[in-house]
Amino acid sequence: MWIKKYKPTTPSRRFMTGLTYEELTTNEPFKPLTVSIQRHAGRNSAGRISVRHQGAGHKKLYRIVDFKLDKTGIPARVETVEYDPYRSAFIALVCYKDGERRYVLAHSEMQVGDEIINSNEAKPVAGNRMEIGVIPTGLQVHNVEMIVGQGASTIRSAGASAQVLSQEGEYTQLKMPSGEIRLVHKKCSATIGVVSNSDWNQITIGKAGRSRWMGRRPTVLGSSMNPVDHPHGGGEGHQSVGQRKGPKTPWGRLARGVKTRSRKSTDRWILRTRTGKLQG
Repeated sequence: MWIKKYKPTTPSRRFMTGLTYEELTTNEPFKPLTVSIQRHAGRNSAGRISVRHQGAGHKKLYRIVDFKLDKTGIPARVETVEYDPYRSAFIALVCYKDGERRYVLAHSEMQVGDEIINSNEAKPVAGNRMEIGVIPTGLQVHNVEMIVGQGASTIRSAGASAQVLSQEGEYTQLKMPSGEIRLVHKKCSATIGVVSNSDWNQITIGKAGRSRWMGRRPTVLGSSMNPVDHPHGGGEGHQSVGQRKGPKTPWGRLARGVKTRSRKSTDRWILRTRTGKLQG
């Protein structure tokens, strides 16, 4: 992957960067695996904004990516590596030996012609999928299933991977991208390797219009508003927050240092938090 720079023909163009997309092998998606999703621009049924900063953006087709990956024991060959406008990682169109085609997440080394398989007897090489309990310790994995039979739900963004630390009893210790160490049942499946497009977070947007193309509406600082619109508003020019309890959300709640985790029932699967704190 290479990051390209643009000629500084305008002030906004001076620092703008983008991807070269050298890995991609086609510009057109596989139509039977695409669907159009209605956009709501962050508004509810009454037309009022319920999620801020969403709206507009370029029209795009959703690619139906297989996260269940339930075709076991059938090898598949990679036909294309493609761009997906709905996610940061690249996807790959694979053709199984029985003729069925599906989209899967592409790993960082995937190329046209590669063969992948979902089997516990497969070699532990990038692209192959198997139960996490049979994956050797030290390997990087992605597209991880957290609940047996649910399908891959975590570690799917560009450049992400988790490391298998140890195999103990019914569970595998997994070091997540955040640094958190978590127990995952050995029957859950995972794909070996690192997710593709690892340079995605190195891109410089360069101008506000490019964010609008991606469906992101502007964000305004609370200190630029009036007191009636935001707890940080008012004063001459930009002022400090000026509140003893710290920054607030637009609705007056504390914005920093507040725990947002709600699924306390899964705390028992966390051995060490991302900050290094031991659980239990």
